Amino acid sequence: MSSSASSNQIQPTDDDATTKLPIRQIPGGYGIPFIGAIKDRLDYYYNQGRDNYFRTRMTKFGSTVFRANMPPGPFMAHNPRVVVLLDAASFPVLFDVSKVEKRDVFTGTYMPSTSLSGGYRALAYLDPSEPKHALLKQLLFFLLSTRKQAFIPEFHTSFTTLFDTLESDIAKDGKSDFNSRNDTASFSYLAGAYFGVNPSDTGLGSDGPTIASKWLLFQLHPLVTLGKLPNILEDLLLHTFHFPPFLVKSDYQKLYNFFYSASSSILDEAEKMGLERDEACHNILFATCFNSFGGMKVFFPALMKYVAQAGEKLHRQLADEIRSIVKSNGGEVSLSAIEKMPLTKSAVYEALRIEPPVMFQYGKAKKDLIIESHEAAFEVKKGEMLFGFQPFATKDPKIFENAEEYIPNRFLGEGEKLLKYVLWSNGPENESPTVANKQCPGKDFVVLIGRLLLVEFFLRYDTFTGEAGTLLLGSSLTVTSLTKATGK
Repeated sequence: MSSSASSNQIQPTDDDATTKLPIRQIPGGYGIPFIGAIKDRLDYYYNQGRDNYFRTRMTKFGSTVFRANMPPGPFMAHNPRVVVLLDAASFPVLFDVSKVEKRDVFTGTYMPSTSLSGGYRALAYLDPSEPKHALLKQLLFFLLSTRKQAFIPEFHTSFTTLFDTLESDIAKDGKSDFNSRNDTASFSYLAGAYFGVNPSDTGLGSDGPTIASKWLLFQLHPLVTLGKLPNILEDLLLHTFHFPPFLVKSDYQKLYNFFYSASSSILDEAEKMGLERDEACHNILFATCFNSFGGMKVFFPALMKYVAQAGEKLHRQLADEIRSIVKSNGGEVSLSAIEKMPLTKSAVYEALRIEPPVMFQYGKAKKDLIIESHEAAFEVKKGEMLFGFQPFATKDPKIFENAEEYIPNRFLGEGEKLLKYVLWSNGPENESPTVANKQCPGKDFVVLIGRLLLVEFFLRYDTFTGEAGTLLLGSSLTVTSLTKATGK
């Protein structure tokens, strides 16, 4: 792994500083108004595909910074015109809230109707300068801190059920769909870990994962493709107009009723903080179902896919590390024990690097800026929208050797210094979320449960195999075999 890029090479130049790089005009453009945005949208989804959309323009312009339109374009987008940032040097400006505004840019150049979140703009859409941002983020910190003792035991309970189901499926059908089983386990886990409630014992029953996934689709459909319809029809259906919120209203109400009851003690704290109970509940629902459940829905299949593809050697190494540490800890899985598993940590970080669960970052320039790539500097005007495609920044070949490969031990030893280039959480992995920034409040929680998945899995199994694919929101994994841990 390379450390050839020094830290001053990847920091965005302050706008009042003198750059040592040549100032270059930002290449690219937006084409004919309206038509150019549609053409770029068709290129992005159908003619070229997402990654090639960026790669071909990067090659054409000889630059990792250029102008282009980002979908969904006309009718949906505030303004599809963006300045694209595709390397580890330019990308960090998107985290600097002194330079970029993060208001209403969570999903990009469009914003879903607030009817999908109780009429409120959820925390994810608030800029830190807005008064409610600090209160709502502090509420989520409170939730995470007060429930942390439940994170490990609840994970064991929910994912033991998942593993039992995988084994049953394979015994019956010779394979098991990890994604659907993961959805069920993840929703159950979050309800137990965050609120101490089993959804099956409430009016929500077993419908939570299905309803939450449907609600997510209503917000994210402008960013996905189905691949099952003619391109023109699919583009008209998914990328031209918003799905009417009333079609998911009754489902959302079921979720709301569940969270209002389950999170009563958290809502009590919200009222003490000066928040309305209703707004707090809608935000807790959003954070649980969009950020946490949506994240697990994407991240866990990707993590297991890469571990499966790495093969038996890695499986043996992980199993040896995990079992020896747990044994020396009296057979208990604890936070202190997990911290003593460096390969397990590195394997999780590498999955977050190579396939980050959130691929897009946006921010609107608050003032005239100079942004540096590795080779040049570019002037950006106040009000311009900046867009970063995260998988290119976190697979920057100037930072990482063999950047396209999943290398599970990449962050061991000296490699730990490279964590500042792991950017999945809307900030570097070596920094922490605060009420003043936009870094994910559950950043450490996500890393923990990624490790827990590997710990629980390799305490139970020696090795496994699976077939990878893609779904609307990320990777899919079909588990084809599970080999029980020897001696168990």
